[in-house]
Amino acid sequence: MGLRNFFDRIEPLFVKGGKYEKLFPVYEMVESFLYTPKTVTTAAPHARSYIDMKRIMTYVVIATIPCILVGLYNIGFQANHAIATYGASGWRAWIIEALGIGFNPANPFANFVHGLLYFLPIYITTLVAGGICEVVFATVRGHEVNEGFLVTSMLYALILPPSAPLWQVALGIVFGVVIGKEVFGGTGKNFLNPALTGRAFLYFAYPAQMSGDTIWTPVDGFSGATALSVSASDGYAQLAAQGMTWMDSFLGIIQGSIGETSTLACLIGLAFLLVTKIANWRLVVGCLAGMIAFSTLLNLIGSDTNPMFAMPWYWHLVVGGYAFGLAFMVTEPVSASHTNMGRYIYGALIGFMVVMIRVINPAFPEGMMLAILFGNVFAPLIDYFVVQANIKRRAKRNA
Repeated sequence: MGLRNFFDRIEPLFVKGGKYEKLFPVYEMVESFLYTPKTVTTAAPHARSYIDMKRIMTYVVIATIPCILVGLYNIGFQANHAIATYGASGWRAWIIEALGIGFNPANPFANFVHGLLYFLPIYITTLVAGGICEVVFATVRGHEVNEGFLVTSMLYALILPPSAPLWQVALGIVFGVVIGKEVFGGTGKNFLNPALTGRAFLYFAYPAQMSGDTIWTPVDGFSGATALSVSASDGYAQLAAQGMTWMDSFLGIIQGSIGETSTLACLIGLAFLLVTKIANWRLVVGCLAGMIAFSTLLNLIGSDTNPMFAMPWYWHLVVGGYAFGLAFMVTEPVSASHTNMGRYIYGALIGFMVVMIRVINPAFPEGMMLAILFGNVFAPLIDYFVVQANIKRRAKRNA
């Protein structure tokens, strides 16, 4: 029996009046993930594009693959490198020793396996905790669980530190799904990015683990400063003395969140989203222009007391979560502006805000997360004024 025939035969059990009617949202989610939904419009005059939500969400997940691969390697590399000094302990070390893989940072396979042992618990916890919330809301509302949560879960897991406690991982994704999305009606109706909402909740609720002031290499006894915190205290020129070059930051061989360290991987994912037209290029241009313009202005102004004024735009691009946020958060179509001019303004606002937070705010060395959430809040207002300006311009032209 083919898989399609199997679904056709068990479908009566889940539809209205069936034995498992209450589990219909779960059945619909599994069937929709494997097959194109039956509700997709494929004929003129209503069809503007043959791509459906499932394909959009699938493309975004595919775009994160370079970040995942580099992230797994880098977590393992940083951990194995630190173990040489501080030693190994815990269940992960037991598994690696039992498999005979070892902790050699020069062995790519050993790095990938070690990184996977950190990433999998975080991602599985995210799927279980957030998935339960999605299923509960879908069951109560009587609609299917769509693929939007797959994207949210992946992005959320990639912006967490590998050392994050699993109970905090679960708490953050529950907050992000419920408060950031479901209370507004679910996928497509949220005005905040759910993944960033959950991450922001953890930052403000548990700043000791999530503030970003210290590097996240998951080895007991290992500590240090992030590229942004070093730049804030001593200037970006001191990064080389800490063993952090621009190329290392571009490639992602530095400490940091799971999927945010590699600018190259983020740009590959962004290029895929732009080519497939999932991401709008105006958002990218606006965000880059805002960041480059304001950081260059601060370079020209200078400061005798704040070393961050001297950080050039190409360093802002490769440190912290700027590249990941640009590729996957700024271009998120639901919470961003929807007018063409509004997309330029929205992106420029985020680019401006991230530099302002990093340079002028003394309490928070990173700024992309808060800048994007700030932009999310103002996106509807930006679109409103753009539409009103268009109406006034056309009325004046046709008067």
